[in-house]
Amino acid sequence: MIQNLDTQILFYLFGLPVNATLFYTWITMLVLLVLSIITTRTLTSGKNIGRLQMVMEMLVSTLCGQIHAVSNDRPNKYISLIGTFFLFIATANFLALIPGFDPPTASLSTTVAFASVVFFAIPYYGTKNAGLRKYFKKFIDPTPIMLPMNIISDFSSTFALAFRLYGNMLSGIVIVSVLLMLAPFVVPIPLQLLGLLTGTIQAYIFALLAIVYVSAVAPEEVLINNNDTKGE
Repeated sequence: MIQNLDTQILFYLFGLPVNATLFYTWITMLVLLVLSIITTRTLTSGKNIGRLQMVMEMLVSTLCGQIHAVSNDRPNKYISLIGTFFLFIATANFLALIPGFDPPTASLSTTVAFASVVFFAIPYYGTKNAGLRKYFKKFIDPTPIMLPMNIISDFSSTFALAFRLYGNMLSGIVIVSVLLMLAPFVVPIPLQLLGLLTGTIQAYIFALLAIVYVSAVAPEEVLINNNDTKGE
């Protein structure tokens, strides 16, 4: 039976209830913290690069390439936010291979929190890229009549991320649980591998859509370069 992670109280900390969502979120954060400490402790720029550092460099390089391809802007500006989304979601899904671990991304609280960060990151990066006046000007383009619709569009598109990720992760858990009851000794390994693949894809999709939204208002120099390229 699938339990709601938000209502599943595991223990009390300083008199406050700690539900499964918080607990598994802390576990995921702890794993990421330990990995970052291990990786950065032996950083080197020489020829003898460790395997873990090599994997991390490939991951960062790939993320930067995707960010640049989507935003056509400097990836360093967005990598901390987008990289955090991807690493957290992917790590939570890797940990789901451990029996008894429920990924916090299968909780609506977690996905709504992620969507809220994206929602507030949109005006932050928008004003940072184009300035306050030009950012708010987008809400009245092509006509001021579109102001309410443009505001609703920003709100609905970002929070659709929450329900998309939540639905995909929860449905995967439900399917695995049902099949485990039907064939507990045959199904687990193939389904776990499939769940790992789909979880990684979900992490990639969420990160990709997040960069699309937060980089929607590009810096003026980027727009100028794009127009020059089109003109050529």
